[in-house]
Amino acid sequence: MTDLIDALGRIGLVPVVKVENTQQALGMASALLEAGLPCAEITFRTPAAEDCIRTIARDYPQIIIGAGTVLTAEQAERAVRAGARYIVSPGFDGHVVDWCLARHVPVMPGVATPTEILMALDKGISLLKFFPAEALGGVRMLEALAAVFGGVRFVPTGGVTATNLPDYLKLPSVFAVGGSWLVSGKLLAAGAFEEVTRLAREAVEIVAHARGHGGGQ
Repeated sequence: MTDLIDALGRIGLVPVVKVENTQQALGMASALLEAGLPCAEITFRTPAAEDCIRTIARDYPQIIIGAGTVLTAEQAERAVRAGARYIVSPGFDGHVVDWCLARHVPVMPGVATPTEILMALDKGISLLKFFPAEALGGVRMLEALAAVFGGVRFVPTGGVTATNLPDYLKLPSVFAVGGSWLVSGKLLAAGAFEEVTRLAREAVEIVAHARGHGGGQ
């Protein structure tokens, strides 16, 4: 479990993807690998999410595949059974967290306030999704939270783009960044996987430059 999380930290960037079918999922996976970005978070926002996770886990085992927008313990169970290696939720849900902890599944609950951070810390979780990042104040908010919660690491997601990605990555409290601009629904629908590769490769270079080619936190 620790090795998996460490790997995500070294990569520093997690594409957050809403897929409509397995064809999109396979094209996306191939495009990300070509760009040197071997991870993805498949959101449970479509009926196809479970099958897409299963397909990627089977055909591209080198990709660290996670399930996002997990709202219930039942969804977490389905995602893990399909092959998801970690779970992400948009907010703090005790049922999801407890289900994952009981089964030693890495879980990254979403937080937006100090109260939610305290709830996560009470469960022994210190790696948290900060969502929706830009709407909550972005870099300035993270700086304020880090001043109080020194042991917490964040994965800001929501409103992150290639333009503001370096600003997030320079923060010591940022473990990795989640981004949906790399694999937008529009690109997937059009089958524009070469553009996905280009955007992902550009983002990988931004991460490397921002971190001085030194890897994760």
